[in-house]
Amino acid sequence: MEPSAITEILDGRWAALRRTVREQLAGVEYRDTSGLSTEEHRALVFEQLHALAKTDGPKLGFDREYGGGGDIGGSVVAFETLGFGDLSLMVKAGVQWGLFGGAVQLLGTRRHHERYLPDIIDLTLPGCFAMTETGHGSDVQHLRTTATFDGGEFVIHTPHQSARKDYIGNAARDGRAAVVFAQLITDGRGRGVHAFVVPIRDAEGNPMPGVSIGDCGRKGGLNGVDNGRLTFTEVRVPRDNLLDHYGQVDADGAYRSPIESDNKRFFTMLGTLIRGRISVAGSAGSAAKRALTVAVRYADTRRQFNRPDDQREVVLLDYQAHQRKLLPALATSYALHFAQDSLTQALHDIQSTTEPDERRQRELESHAAGIKALSTWHATAAIQTCREACGGAGYLAENLLTTLKADTDVFTTFEGDNTVLLQLVAKGLLTNYRSQFEELGTLGLARFVAEQFVGLVTERLPSLSPGRDDPDVLHDRGWQLRAFEDREAHVVAGLARRLRQAASGAADPFEVFNSAQDHVLRAGRVHTERVVLQAFADAVEGCADPEVKHLLDRVCTLYALHLVNEDLAWFLAHGRLTSGRGKAVNGAVNALCAELRPHARTLVDAFAIPERFLDAAILREETDRQDVQWQHDQANAAS
Repeated sequence: MEPSAITEILDGRWAALRRTVREQLAGVEYRDTSGLSTEEHRALVFEQLHALAKTDGPKLGFDREYGGGGDIGGSVVAFETLGFGDLSLMVKAGVQWGLFGGAVQLLGTRRHHERYLPDIIDLTLPGCFAMTETGHGSDVQHLRTTATFDGGEFVIHTPHQSARKDYIGNAARDGRAAVVFAQLITDGRGRGVHAFVVPIRDAEGNPMPGVSIGDCGRKGGLNGVDNGRLTFTEVRVPRDNLLDHYGQVDADGAYRSPIESDNKRFFTMLGTLIRGRISVAGSAGSAAKRALTVAVRYADTRRQFNRPDDQREVVLLDYQAHQRKLLPALATSYALHFAQDSLTQALHDIQSTTEPDERRQRELESHAAGIKALSTWHATAAIQTCREACGGAGYLAENLLTTLKADTDVFTTFEGDNTVLLQLVAKGLLTNYRSQFEELGTLGLARFVAEQFVGLVTERLPSLSPGRDDPDVLHDRGWQLRAFEDREAHVVAGLARRLRQAASGAADPFEVFNSAQDHVLRAGRVHTERVVLQAFADAVEGCADPEVKHLLDRVCTLYALHLVNEDLAWFLAHGRLTSGRGKAVNGAVNALCAELRPHARTLVDAFAIPERFLDAAILREETDRQDVQWQHDQANAAS
């Protein structure tokens, strides 16, 4: 099978755009940045950012009226594809056009669009997204920077050191303006967090009066991004600099908003900014694919130890242990790819409408949070696995993996700390659970209680679950989906009961939730794993090419059974699998790895990563070793 047949399925709705971006990346001069100083790396990335600004990619997410491309999903796909190269460039682009430009576009109104967007799009106005504070990183709702309305202007102020804007991309070197998130105060009353456009440097690059700019310095990775710190000392900006789509302040200081509730307004505002979170998930996926391509190609050629009956050494990927390292990780990358693609399509459809459905918006936010968490954790784990799979050579900078590991490490933290994000997912699940519970009525409630009782009995008597000892059931997609759905439903129901029982004792609400945090995080994870499996299953079902469909079906099954095997204790403890079937899961994973081993190279080549980004010395050297081995074998045969 040609990898291109799978690439066509992976590329999906934005296939033409993905091809275009890959072609553009293939033409960009790629430099190994591991030996550059911080300033050299920053200068290189800013130069590359200007070159990128001349292409169509950065324009995609903006309205055509201001020189954009009017393709929201396409903008996410373009940034995701940038993840195949220098991740500092991807992050820098994400800050400029995704976060800074996106905030102006989504939180501002026409006058802001006309004034700022053309200069943001062509990089005349480099900018920052100043949300995070030293003391309130993830707790955006309670950040401490203030914006007080006074005499027709807003006074932006940092009241103390912990309110300093911290880790801000583009701030230390290149940014000229920032979208600053601050507590709006007018008429002596706080109106919650709002966003303001604040100039931070003049035309010569000097800090504006009242603006103090610090440099975060060298980091563990992404050193082409100039992260900095911003402190504001009574900086006055015009009233029009408030991005007022969700809240307006009149000249007399009167406050107006189409959303009456401060709490709902805050979460609605934040919900519009999830494009960055989705982009991070996609870029993490691209980095994991790049690492897996290097590791699989290496394992497909590198030989180590010979068989007792054969002088020729064994290829690494023929060892079961090596297959178990790489192939479940590869299957997970495929699963997350299709989940990301589904998420991007949902984002595009929802944000392309003037009146998005609120339920779909909440679902999108939940899926974005969960998939971002799983994708970035997967990238961290997969890249480490690939490093180990390449032995000591994997630790050399020339083989790309250490740079990928360093650059993606922070992905689990920015655009939402993963632990916090899974809590958000779980809270949404509990809200939906409560709504369904309240809508049941008396008869429905009785049925619900009966179902809970049957579920408890089923756990105690595993034989009541029909078909679980059928040798083929593990490979049945319907069974896999039901197993994930059942696990999710059970975990969420158990969490609801646990919280309800704890709350009935009049305990402190914080302590009730805090004592169940392990259960909360588990609910968020199992829900997202079910969403990812469903997206992969849907992609397989929609595949028109029979040969590709069969191969992807096996990859999907490997993903599902790998997760079941990872969580085998739960499935056994809750009677969802007998002990015999539990043992069979591990054997099925081994068998699937062996079955997919001949297709491993095809599966990674289908990612279609430009070859210049796979130029690891470890792969060039292995080609030379093959030539030497071939000559050695020929000489032995002749003798």
